[in-house]
Amino acid sequence: MDSTFFYVAKLAWLLVAVDSVLLIWLGLGVLCLYMGWLNAARRLLLNLALVCLTIALFPLGEWLFYPLEQQHLPASLPTQVDGIVVLGGGEAVGLSHAWQQVALGDGAERLTAMVMLANAYPQAPVVFTGGSGSMVQQGTTGAEVAKQFVQSMGLSKSRLTLESQSRNTVENAVLTKAMMQPKPGQHWLLVTSAFHMPRSLAVFCKAGWPMQPYPVDYRAQKGNLLRFDWGFAEHLRNLNNAFKEWLGLAAYKLTDKAC
Repeated sequence: MDSTFFYVAKLAWLLVAVDSVLLIWLGLGVLCLYMGWLNAARRLLLNLALVCLTIALFPLGEWLFYPLEQQHLPASLPTQVDGIVVLGGGEAVGLSHAWQQVALGDGAERLTAMVMLANAYPQAPVVFTGGSGSMVQQGTTGAEVAKQFVQSMGLSKSRLTLESQSRNTVENAVLTKAMMQPKPGQHWLLVTSAFHMPRSLAVFCKAGWPMQPYPVDYRAQKGNLLRFDWGFAEHLRNLNNAFKEWLGLAAYKLTDKAC
């Protein structure tokens, strides 16, 4: 797999993430203050305060999530399903490893939907694909957490096929396809967060594996986007995640990793 792309993407995100930009901005303001450049420091810090206030007051992240999420609305269960692929991302790998207990985070609906769909389609194979997207080895993969979660929900571990080597969406598609060898004309469901679905479908399309979307984990409050809603930490987290998704979509298109 393309390790260069993986590491470049991870390192680039450290610099362009919204919270990183805010910290760099603050650092420049403090540096100007230290150097005695009072006018420059005043402008930088005042503008930073206005940006932070805007983030705190408005759900900017939801505004970025919504164009992605509205592309695939909540889906009803289809009559024919030949297989189900669930993308990792809802499991809290670090916490699960630290406490030796299943811990879920944002996107946990991917795992709960996996159990529901496994019960709804008892004859269909269910594949969970997810290793570790961290540059630092954690000792536990997303697939291992998913296996523990399935067992804790009373579902036989024999119902779940695990792909535990993938580190990003491209590797999810390529490695899972190589493992499952889907046949032409089959109907496979793809389960992931709604905002991540456009990129995921494009990546699976590039891998030659057309999928039927089953989106979960919507983040934007449809019909209530134009609101004042004080909450800097939550808004910043959403803005970070939404910005990262748009950057990922653009990067995958530019590097020909997605249709």
